[in-house]
Amino acid sequence: MTAIYPVILCGGSGTRLWPASRPDRPKQFLKLLGRYSSFQETLLRVSDLAEGREIIIVTGAAMADFVRRQADEIQASVVVLIEPEARDSAPAVAAAAAYVERRDPDGVVLMLAADHHVGEPEVFRDAARVAAAAAGQGLIVTFGVRPTGPATGFGYIRPGAPAGEGVFRVAAFVEKPDLETARGYVADGYLWNSGNFAFQASVLLSELERFEPSIAEGARAALVDAVVGDGATRLDAAGFGRAAKISLDYAVMERTDKAAVAPAAFSWSDLGAWDAIWDASPQDVAGNAAQGDVTLIDTAGVLVRSTGPFVGVIGVSDLMIVAESDAVLVCRRDDAQAVKTLVDGLKANGRDLAHRHPVSIGGGVERQPLTRTDQASVEVWRFEAGASAILPAATVQVLEGALAGETDALAAGDRREWPAQAKVTARSPATVLVTTWR
Repeated sequence: MTAIYPVILCGGSGTRLWPASRPDRPKQFLKLLGRYSSFQETLLRVSDLAEGREIIIVTGAAMADFVRRQADEIQASVVVLIEPEARDSAPAVAAAAAYVERRDPDGVVLMLAADHHVGEPEVFRDAARVAAAAAGQGLIVTFGVRPTGPATGFGYIRPGAPAGEGVFRVAAFVEKPDLETARGYVADGYLWNSGNFAFQASVLLSELERFEPSIAEGARAALVDAVVGDGATRLDAAGFGRAAKISLDYAVMERTDKAAVAPAAFSWSDLGAWDAIWDASPQDVAGNAAQGDVTLIDTAGVLVRSTGPFVGVIGVSDLMIVAESDAVLVCRRDDAQAVKTLVDGLKANGRDLAHRHPVSIGGGVERQPLTRTDQASVEVWRFEAGASAILPAATVQVLEGALAGETDALAAGDRREWPAQAKVTARSPATVLVTTWR
């Protein structure tokens, strides 16, 4: 029986889902459709397929803490490979393939994106087993999703001749079409290209050696010289940096004679923009999807999401309204793709809110700005028990809990003038007021 090793790529910034998704906390870690993030949904979806084998996560250093915490939240056991830099999907997939190859040369990698939504997990698992069986015969299999309409936001695949039970040769990959072309593709039986794959690790690396040898060589070198510790494997920067920066589609799939497609019957979305979130969300009888402190009156076809202020919506239709503590987005549902243009403008104007949320989270510490003047900035820092952080030179007041420093300890009610930055550790859950003077 084919041994499946799930690999989840956990990168990307989800620009079109601003202001909820930003590079410091991208969409795969946000709970946009319920109690789990799309990353957690992906972990849960593959746990049975792994059958106790490792679930391998490839991510950047900035996201490693989110990966561990969200995996722990659902008690999923993962191995984390940390990329030294983002070099597109092919080097990331190659590193994971090299990792699997060292453990099981015949093992099949099930490579999935962390930010996709699948409506029927059991149907997905059935399709994955079909794809894995074909991959065990030396094919590189991609999942082709049956279109629900002429979408212009996806690439398409034209299936060719049968290549085994439930799979077909890929006759052609085609880029994102215009609407009229997309209608023709759907009529002709084309499939959406989901960007998820199944392949033997050794087969993929062999094809990379054939087409993009720097990627196969760089991935193996990055793994040989990797540093293991703190619950992660940090790929060597010099080795990884030798790999060409290119997607897996361009590096292999559009050039190999081993490409096959498994048509998938499950509902799928890449959650690429707010209209996709609306489409995948539970809706009321008027087609509204609401999350957070929201009231809707005489509305239809509206997505409203608030993580901060109350939002009241009256007498409108086909809108998307997304409220964060520092930003509000309002646009027509059919303008969802234009959100990227808005964010690009914010970046060009040097607006920090294009990149970061006002509340930063990392290492068990949440930092929330309260106010800023010409003389001082005030923040609330909330520590989990055992979490450590570097406090700046500041006025520090412990509102609850207890902190231990290298030479000092603070309990609830204590106030100190911290003369220089220093490391502190929370002895218990703690809330601290930090005032930095200019």
